[in-house]
Amino acid sequence: MKAFELAPDMLTLAGVFYPTGYVFAMFPTEADARGVGTALEREHLSKQPIMLLSPQAILEQVVRTVGSADIPLPSAGTEAATVRQYAALAGQGHWAVMAHAPDADDTETVMRVVRQAPFSFAEKYRRLVIEDLA
Repeated sequence: MKAFELAPDMLTLAGVFYPTGYVFAMFPTEADARGVGTALEREHLSKQPIMLLSPQAILEQVVRTVGSADIPLPSAGTEAATVRQYAALAGQGHWAVMAHAPDADDTETVMRVVRQAPFSFAEKYRRLVIEDLA
């Protein structure tokens, strides 16, 4: 598992966090996030590494991408609102795991592992759609 690093391909043209093809799942504790991340690594889903995000990384790297994305008018998309949900949870100490899951079968495999721990929030970034996962 590797520490999160924000890459240019994880942003929209407006610079807002939107990592297409990834599941972003948040957990109330570091232990749960690490446990899920380790279990996902054993699944060998993708050549992309599983990424672990501390609350600090979420707030400093992900949340800052929202900036003034809704100024002067709110965005038609949900990217900024989704990132604000991440900010609220990270502010309470929640950790996150990001896993590359390009297709529906991969997404279901990721969520099967995620559901083994109490997770607070999970989203799949598909092309043009952010899908709530439960």
